[in-house]
Amino acid sequence: MAQTTYYVVQSFESGSKGGLVADIPVTLPSADGARRRAERLALSKAGVVAFSRTGDPSTGDFEDAQILFAHGNVPGEVDAA
Repeated sequence: MAQTTYYVVQSFESGSKGGLVADIPVTLPSADGARRRAERLALSKAGVVAFSRTGDPSTGDFEDAQILFAHGNVPGEVDAA
C-alpha cells in the first residue's frame, strides 16, 4: 500500500453559452511547480485550479483533494473546498 501524491493543474475556458470547458489536466512533480503553473495560466484562462491528492493507486483509495491555488471562474465544487 504505497501512498502517492499527485499534483494537478486544471484550467478552464469560457464556453459558448457561458459555461466552463475544461482543458486537459496537467500533472506536475511538486506542489510548488503546480502552484507556479496555475499562477501563469491564471493570466490567460477563464479559471484555473491547482490541487493535490494523496492515496493508494492500487486500491483507488484517495484522500480529499487539497486546493493549492484557485483563480477566476472555477466549478462550484472547487469553491466549496
